[in-house]
Amino acid sequence: MGALKTIIKRDGQLVMYDRPRIANAIFKAAAASSGGFGFDEAERLAVLVEKRTLESYAAQIPTVEDLQDIVESVLMENGHIKVARAYIIYRQKRSEVRETKRGAVEATDNIPYKLIYEVLRWNMEHDCESIEGINSIIEEGMYPDLVHACENRYVNECRAAGKRVLDHGEGVRLIIVAGPSSSGKTTTTIKMEDQLSRHGKKLRTFHVDNYFYDLEMHPKDEFGDYDYETPQALDIALINKHLEQLLAGRTVMMPHYDFHTGKRTLNVHEMTLADDEILLMDCLHGLYSDMTRSVPDSQKFRLYIETLGQLRNKQDEFMRWADHRLMRRMIRDSWSRNHSVLETLTHWHYVRKSELQYIIPFIGNVDFVVNSAMPYEFPVLKNKLFHHFPKAIECYRTDFKRQDAYLRAQRVMQFLEPLHDFMDHECIPDDSLFREFIGGSIHTY
Repeated sequence: MGALKTIIKRDGQLVMYDRPRIANAIFKAAAASSGGFGFDEAERLAVLVEKRTLESYAAQIPTVEDLQDIVESVLMENGHIKVARAYIIYRQKRSEVRETKRGAVEATDNIPYKLIYEVLRWNMEHDCESIEGINSIIEEGMYPDLVHACENRYVNECRAAGKRVLDHGEGVRLIIVAGPSSSGKTTTTIKMEDQLSRHGKKLRTFHVDNYFYDLEMHPKDEFGDYDYETPQALDIALINKHLEQLLAGRTVMMPHYDFHTGKRTLNVHEMTLADDEILLMDCLHGLYSDMTRSVPDSQKFRLYIETLGQLRNKQDEFMRWADHRLMRRMIRDSWSRNHSVLETLTHWHYVRKSELQYIIPFIGNVDFVVNSAMPYEFPVLKNKLFHHFPKAIECYRTDFKRQDAYLRAQRVMQFLEPLHDFMDHECIPDDSLFREFIGGSIHTY
């Protein structure tokens, strides 16, 4: 058995393992509980903790939380019940301190490494962290089981998000559901709303899409393409005016936007927020500070949705989150917005530019993150889209103005090529987030 050398901190960083630090924490818990033992016993227990950690995590690097769980277990097994309770209370207090800090999600360079590690570990436990693993699952007839496991994980995260809202107390008047394009904000909102309604919370949706300016007001690029992915495509001043009025108990007349005509009509939808209702804002740019500047921070709860997928190929390259969401949007736009698959592909550079400027940098300021990526999606995505990529590569190979589309199509095609596709969608639930993109959902979008 080797030595325990490193552990993973809450921000995802690798640090050197420090046994004296574990012994010191145990000794402090003993002192706080009048546990009746000194530092020698604390050191002995720390050695047992290290041994147990090596046995439990021989093939992977443990996290700080994993190590703390083992400390509790070792204390209990060695008869130090009072000390274990003191240690548990200490952990809980430290957790509460972290939770009260603005931005409950730890992110470095806009990447939530701790969450990504948890996703990878879940995928490994279900043998779906690699293309080879998913192919084996399909070959063994276990694809429906993977669907079931993925859906359960996602639903549990939505429930946890709802619980976090409840834990914030009665001061929350606006729930912001944000995240990059095609991350699954609408379905996540529906599921969280169902969770909160079970606890007597009434939610009213604030439809931000109705605040788009007329499409003709936006500049075109050299391709004649409108850039409507920025926050400035929305009437931010009117949004803030209506939010302030609604939270003050006044009635507002919201506009209506027609995506087919690209036109907005003012003063169409009447809305009033009751004292026992919470506004729900499902918005691509909900975390952009100007979007809700009229609402005090103390009245907001910020939920972030992202496809934190961890699927790798034989070269140990991971599917990019943005490429995953692009494929979702290519399918959805083809049947819901009358856009061709290639139109979505060539427009994607606008999406990414806006995400990198107005969405992704705010992930460290949110209260909760839901991972909407489900590994079972990729065989279906390949079945529906793979035949489009060779055409895109051929069309844009020599068009220097379309190099983003060319390189992205090439990258996605090469990644998906060894993956088995899957045609039978019957095992995908009709209330699944994935059906927000492939169709057949019981939810109305």
